[in-house]
Amino acid sequence: MAKIDKPEKLPSVDRLLNDPHGALLVQEFGLSVVTECVQTVLAEGRKKVLAGTAIEHGWLLKTLSERATHLTTPSLRPVINLTGTVLHTSLGRAALPESAIKAIVNIARGASNLEFDLATGKRGDRHKHAEDLLCHLTGAEAALVVNNNAAAVLLTLNSLAKRKEVVVSRGELIEIGGGFRMPDIMTQAGCKLIEVGTTNRTHDADFELAIGPKTALLMKVHASNFEINGFTKNVSEKALAGIAHRHDVPMVTDLGSGTLIDLTSLHLPHETTVTEALKAGADLVTFSGDKLLGGPQAGIIAGRHDLIAKLKRNPMTRAMRPDKLTLVALQAVLSLYTDPSQLAVELPTFRWLCRDQEDISGLADRMAAIVQDYCKEFDVAVMPAQSQIGSGALPSDTLASAALRITLAGRHRRPGRALIKLANAFRDLPLPVIGRIADDALWFDLRCLEDEGSFVENLKKLDVS
Repeated sequence: MAKIDKPEKLPSVDRLLNDPHGALLVQEFGLSVVTECVQTVLAEGRKKVLAGTAIEHGWLLKTLSERATHLTTPSLRPVINLTGTVLHTSLGRAALPESAIKAIVNIARGASNLEFDLATGKRGDRHKHAEDLLCHLTGAEAALVVNNNAAAVLLTLNSLAKRKEVVVSRGELIEIGGGFRMPDIMTQAGCKLIEVGTTNRTHDADFELAIGPKTALLMKVHASNFEINGFTKNVSEKALAGIAHRHDVPMVTDLGSGTLIDLTSLHLPHETTVTEALKAGADLVTFSGDKLLGGPQAGIIAGRHDLIAKLKRNPMTRAMRPDKLTLVALQAVLSLYTDPSQLAVELPTFRWLCRDQEDISGLADRMAAIVQDYCKEFDVAVMPAQSQIGSGALPSDTLASAALRITLAGRHRRPGRALIKLANAFRDLPLPVIGRIADDALWFDLRCLEDEGSFVENLKKLDVS
């Protein structure tokens, strides 16, 4: 077929739509989608021709097919996380257990009693669905679930301290990923931040001197993604709660990641549990559902019944409420905590965090030769590695692991471009594989890889040319 080298030689929209190939695309994707893609492709073709580049009719059809496929393919896709960060914020944080996935499917199929009381036949409260389990597991009097922990903190501050003062140690005015800054949240909540102490040292007396008639609450924020070491001093939960209660104001603890069990029972570093924070005297504790808890994205507030009731009356609660799928997934995950002995088996987060280094090393040995077959111009070696927990949980603690280190074969002064191209090729797989580039190598930490068969089958589509 003759090349198209002038704008007037370009086919019309109707001609492309009625082309046999175009007609098949209309059947698959619908007239509206294909028409939009035809218009886009013709506009791109016109630019090429006007710039002096001749095109072919086949190029138009091929590009049209690619555009229609891209437009209708979901952008949110599963990937294989080989970054070495188990709770990776950019990769969806916690993976749900099978029990939660089955519960989601069951509820998603049809109607449910989300806000319907089956006992009375009247309107119910969606917030009750996870509350009983949360209270049982934490010892709290009441609990409230919202859509993430930032919302939990914002709602708590707005409900209890609007147009009043909140006292916080300077060393706890954190910023985490995505630009979440505690001072900014307080401003949006309508509170006045009162900073006490210094970056590295805050004393009981600093809080005592800061409390005045406009003080609404004292707050403790657990550090996320960093630690301050050396010449340091901070006020414990118990001491801060004592100060707050002597002045008849509540004390709120933001655990950030938050865990429901003592992690040392799983041979992991200790992290303050929700129960420990409440027993220390916190009136409310806020924490995430999709980090160390291992559930869906959610923010959880647990503590005093009267304070939770006040939060529920805040109109903002409706804007932050979780949907039915979040609630049923959270219930399923919380149910696993009633038998902690099974958590390291049933809950993916703990299964991966507790995975034995020898098991990971054996997997790496098996995968190295297979990956090497698909990466002829590179050297694949098994190396010791240190996995991170991620999402602000235990930032200074790492877990011994094993990784594939992929380097460019031979001596190359600048391997960066080749490694970036290789990383792109792994991301272009039907099931994208995500690693990290560091020290002139592409690294695949295998801690979170469980399905060897699917991984190997997936590699058959790898194109490193």
